[in-house]
Amino acid sequence: MTVRFEPAPEDTGVVFIREDLEGAPQIPAHVDHRIEVPRRTNLFYQGASVEMVEHVLASLAGLQVDNCYVFVSSAEMPGMDGSAIAYVEQILAAGIQTQSAPRSLLSISEVVRVGDDECWVEARPSGSKRMKFKYRLDFGNDGMIGRETLEGKISPDYFQNHLASARTFLLLQEAEWLRQQGLGTHVDFSELLVFGPEGPIDNELRFEDECVRHKVLDLVGDLALAGCDIHGTIIANRSGHRLNAELVKQLLKENQVAYTSRRTA
Repeated sequence: MTVRFEPAPEDTGVVFIREDLEGAPQIPAHVDHRIEVPRRTNLFYQGASVEMVEHVLASLAGLQVDNCYVFVSSAEMPGMDGSAIAYVEQILAAGIQTQSAPRSLLSISEVVRVGDDECWVEARPSGSKRMKFKYRLDFGNDGMIGRETLEGKISPDYFQNHLASARTFLLLQEAEWLRQQGLGTHVDFSELLVFGPEGPIDNELRFEDECVRHKVLDLVGDLALAGCDIHGTIIANRSGHRLNAELVKQLLKENQVAYTSRRTA
């Protein structure tokens, strides 16, 4: 499986291209093309799909790349170490160029919230010209993950240094269930961040709060399905891919998209 990033013209957005399929079908990275699959973000458009795209999208959005062709040789993106750092390093190595067309922007004008009392995510207006966030992760008092909270502002430097290397995590019972379904059988626990009763199994944390950092990484990738920058404050409580996408849909429905320098990979 290979992933190749190439510059795209102004106003293209992020588009996945399935090189392995006849006609090399294109799949725009937009929430309208998202299909519901547990634990990941998949897109389907005109008969072609791409799977587990959240880390690719987070890398591009985190580095403020908004026009890019992503050529792929199969449906599922490579998991690598469960983080986005490899994508970030390759994009930065290739270089990012500024384009002359204005950059699309969604500025949140009123509070929008989706979810229920236990799991929810909301967007609030703010005076910031960047996206602020606060994420609350809550696994209760039992187990090794517990409760973690992270807040800050998304910028290329922040994303690269504080979010990109945070890995996907699983509880031991979740990992065992996936293996029973025939998934992940080719990797061992040293290649996955799996939490048992005493903490990560055959692995070490990269950050003390690596789990919540990864949830923010996923949030950035899912919000990229808006197809534009989002200025405002995003507050999430135990939110996941489905709720993140629902928020995007509501934001696009209730807010106007304006324009401000555009960049490309």
